[in-house]
Amino acid sequence: MALLILLNKPFNVLSQFTDDNNRTTLAPFIVTKGVYAAGRLDFDSEGLLLLTDNGALQHKITDPKHKLPKTYWVQVEGTPDSDDINKLRNGVALKDGKTTPAKAKVIPEPAIWPRVPPIRERKNDKTTWISLTITEGRNRQVRRMTAAVGHPTLRLIRYSIGDWTIDNLKPGEHYTTTINIPLEKSIKMPAKRKPQPKNRHKHQASQRNR
Repeated sequence: MALLILLNKPFNVLSQFTDDNNRTTLAPFIVTKGVYAAGRLDFDSEGLLLLTDNGALQHKITDPKHKLPKTYWVQVEGTPDSDDINKLRNGVALKDGKTTPAKAKVIPEPAIWPRVPPIRERKNDKTTWISLTITEGRNRQVRRMTAAVGHPTLRLIRYSIGDWTIDNLKPGEHYTTTINIPLEKSIKMPAKRKPQPKNRHKHQASQRNR
């Protein structure tokens, strides 16, 4: 059995338990010992962060080959049109390559908590909320994707990873559960190497002289 913690990480909190620069970490929110974050969520992003005490579960969550979908609620500058949304869906060219196809759509403003501090917002500026689901995990990928289509991200909230969500969790709150991790048949232990004679060359020579 593996321990799994679902945390709604607040804004400006590191996804780790210690920091040399006196920034806020996970320590005030998670007192359980022996757990670590399965993946990352940027300091200036909010929402779902998974923590576990099990390496196999951490691998399942973070390994790109499992293509675990991650859904984000993104508040962006301006009003993306259908072409912008289609670009996000079909893949955006970034410096480290084109992103894989994603799910993207404009959504009403979610019924969520106010951010502290609030986003920078001018009186006459228009903002829009997008739901964006990706299966990759590049550094600051969502922010780079929206910027690439002309709509920089103002606020970023990760709503879900796979079937896990932040439903009923306020910022800083968490939920703890256990997950059964079966041994995968596809994972094979490396074959044991046969022991070699201590003096390999002498042994081979004696074999040839027989």
